[in-house]
Amino acid sequence: MKKQNGRDRLFGGQEAREAAAEIHYEGRALPRLMRYMKSHWKTLLLCFGLVLAVTGLDLSRPVLIGNAIDRYITGEGVAAIPPEVRFAGILKAAALYVAVLVVLFLCNRAQFWLMQRTGQRIICQIREEIFAHVESLTMRFFDITPVGKIVTRLTNDVDAINDVFANSLVQLFKNSVKMVGLVVIMSLLNLRLTGYALVLVPLVAVLTVLFRKLSRQAFQITRSRLSDLNTYLSEHLSGMRVIQLFNRERQKYEEFEGKNGGLYRAGFRELMINATFRPILYFISVVALILLMDQGGGEVLRGSLSIGTLYIFINYMDNLFQPIQELAEQFANLQNAIASAEKIFTLLDTKPLLTDPEEPAHVRPIRGRIEFDHVWFAYQGEEWVLRDVSFVIEPGQRIAFVGATGAGKSSILNLIGRYYDVQKGTIRVDGVDIRQMSREELRSAIGQVQQDVFIFTGDIQSNIRLRDEQITDEMVREAAREVNAARFIDRLPGGYAHPVTERGSTLSAGQRQLLSFARTLARDPAILVLDEATSNIDTETEQWIQEAVEHLMRGRTTIMVAHRLSTIQHADLIMVMHHGKICESGTHQELLEQDGIYKKLYQLQLAEH
Repeated sequence: MKKQNGRDRLFGGQEAREAAAEIHYEGRALPRLMRYMKSHWKTLLLCFGLVLAVTGLDLSRPVLIGNAIDRYITGEGVAAIPPEVRFAGILKAAALYVAVLVVLFLCNRAQFWLMQRTGQRIICQIREEIFAHVESLTMRFFDITPVGKIVTRLTNDVDAINDVFANSLVQLFKNSVKMVGLVVIMSLLNLRLTGYALVLVPLVAVLTVLFRKLSRQAFQITRSRLSDLNTYLSEHLSGMRVIQLFNRERQKYEEFEGKNGGLYRAGFRELMINATFRPILYFISVVALILLMDQGGGEVLRGSLSIGTLYIFINYMDNLFQPIQELAEQFANLQNAIASAEKIFTLLDTKPLLTDPEEPAHVRPIRGRIEFDHVWFAYQGEEWVLRDVSFVIEPGQRIAFVGATGAGKSSILNLIGRYYDVQKGTIRVDGVDIRQMSREELRSAIGQVQQDVFIFTGDIQSNIRLRDEQITDEMVREAAREVNAARFIDRLPGGYAHPVTERGSTLSAGQRQLLSFARTLARDPAILVLDEATSNIDTETEQWIQEAVEHLMRGRTTIMVAHRLSTIQHADLIMVMHHGKICESGTHQELLEQDGIYKKLYQLQLAEH
């Protein structure tokens, strides 16, 4: 068996390669992340000024104590100074030290508050940018991307980069300045002793670089595992009814246990890297301190170094390794943020497959004439769903599409709203190629009612209005009355203010369908699309829905897809789809006389009843 290298053994080999394969962002994430600071540059400059003040005050504290030791406790000529003068000098040094601490506290608090506020504002901006971008992506993206992965980008990954703006950026600057200040002051006090103090710093630098490389991959693996777990949870919580229906709780628990175990192992590796680095760094700092005390103590005994200066060196030595350790930890946080930023920027760089023209053609008002001109369409490659489809729907016509599952009926509906683009041919609305129109203008003229109605958490009124402020309360109520939705809404506690849960689980299928009719009618579309809108209806509301459909279709170009042929018998034209082509067309009676696919479908449904 081939021997694993050290990195594969540390990261689990295959997991490391899988995690690395998921990172698609090829740019430099950190510089791009810093661009969000541009609009906050004044706050950033003020914070850096406060950091310089804090660093200077922090470096002055050991000097104040060291000078007090030499002047009033152990220095030459101290015995000749009266005790009360020495005591007053010590009190004065103590008062100055307390004053430094107070100013230090105030500057730290001001800097912390400013950066936390700025960080939260930037995070809010990034979340809004991601959500707006996700809204602009086409349906193909959502077909192939799990919802849990998108949610992870908006929540966990954004939270991971918050620390960069709120803490790490300033701390990196602070610790860098502090290290430079420590070395400069130590060199001014005693250059030879400074050399002993810094002799192990190159070793620390090498370890820090190694730690940075290891921690970055560890964070990438952890973020990938977390994304996988969130994706799994999102899918299986939504499908919990199916899991319980087929009694698969134990099997799904085992799957979850495997994914949770993968995240646990990734997190444990991350902790082990930190747990290994910190003790090594602490051990090196202790060795450096012993070396300093040995050399410095000898100089004190020889009289070439004062005790106060030795105290300053010992204190600075501790302070020198502390920022190095903090820098390493901040590098770890930075690697975490970069790993998350790479995933976020990969999402933000995903280009929509559909774009609007720079100068779109305007069709106002849209009358509803629809033309398919030799249309070929495939969701992937050349796996054609529609093959050379041509037809014309005149304004106000009622057209129905029927056929077996997979024949291409729903694809036609998706193409009319330009949720996908055709590979060949042209689709025109009122004589204009829909690719030359803005999608917003096109879709505002189309009202689509689907079989699976999505109800949002909120109340009845908000689910009809969908935050369209141009739709007044009266328009909401009028639309509900005209499609018979008011019949059940008025009986609900609270009426239009009645709260509903996600997906409308407290409402029947028929009630949800009536709400979708009201939602559509309130926008008064010129083109009505009904995708299996009258299937799976409970008996109580079936008559109401039939009346609602009739009202919706009045005066509108209507395109229907239905498996129940009884619901489309009165259509002006019925088109029969078979393997992506229109193989028959005509009225209900004409199609029965043709003795083709439609007649067979009709007879099958009659036999079922």
